Amino acid sequence: MADAPLVPSPDADSAALTPRLLAGDRLALGRAITLVENRPDQAVLLLERLHERLGHAVRIGFTGPPGVGKSTLIAALAQRLRSEKKTVGVIAVDPTSPFTGGALLGDRIRMTEVAADPEVFVRSMATRGNLGGLARATFLAVDLLDAFGKDWVLVETVGVGQSEIDVTRGTDLTVVVLSPESGDTIQTMKSGLLESADCVAINKADRPGADALAADLEQSYHLSVRSANPPPIVRCQARDGTGVDAVREAIDSVLSRISSTNGLASRRALAWEAKIAAILRSQIVESCLESPGARSRIRSSVTASLARGASPYAGIEGLLDELLQRP
Repeated sequence: MADAPLVPSPDADSAALTPRLLAGDRLALGRAITLVENRPDQAVLLLERLHERLGHAVRIGFTGPPGVGKSTLIAALAQRLRSEKKTVGVIAVDPTSPFTGGALLGDRIRMTEVAADPEVFVRSMATRGNLGGLARATFLAVDLLDAFGKDWVLVETVGVGQSEIDVTRGTDLTVVVLSPESGDTIQTMKSGLLESADCVAINKADRPGADALAADLEQSYHLSVRSANPPPIVRCQARDGTGVDAVREAIDSVLSRISSTNGLASRRALAWEAKIAAILRSQIVESCLESPGARSRIRSSVTASLARGASPYAGIEGLLDELLQRP
């Protein structure tokens, strides 16, 4: 019998995880998400094996300013879905710890109760400096939850305001969560986040200012490019479950509408385009930077710059010519 190779096959990890994922192994799912976070090459191999299992899950993004109760609303909605016997996956994107580089886990802590349900899988991911409110591997992890068989996958962004619209490019619809205290921030969000909303949930609606906020939003949408098709605006109190049914019904209504006009298929096609472009961008950059020529040229540029002989940017075009084989 031949000895096992000293160096494992480059797809050994993904090959070993695939049957375990298909068998419903939660530990394998956690390991697979770690793999797609840290090894883009393995992510591609793993998801290629699981591709036929994709397309089953409903993917909902939740975004909005920090402190409005996104995690609490997601936990309440997950409980509502479980009452319907739906299985749920949650990706909660947290800020990155400056000490460990991992997620700070604030969102996951607020979902402790629902996370104890064996049919709910909650995973925190660190942004690792990625902009747009998501981690680089967020939608790869969403694909894994879909392939694992989750009926619904809920994605929570880190909560950074107007720029946080990447979630709209990888989910079936986006819920923007606000609270009465969000009133002062609405003005800075109108041209970005709010225009991408498919549904607006005003959480903590028992607090003063909820009615005024709803009226302001309705007026804003009436005067905007969304005037012909404004999103539903729903009030809720996620902490005690009040209004969560209305959020669920609003999501169903939007899904029904976009499905009937082929909008859902179009969104999923655009999501695939964005995902493929992101994977290509990541692998091209990493391949270029890992090449001996790139490392040598970068070191040379730094040395010349330190010696005041040239700008560190002077060699970038030449490096691109070399890496891309441009004439």
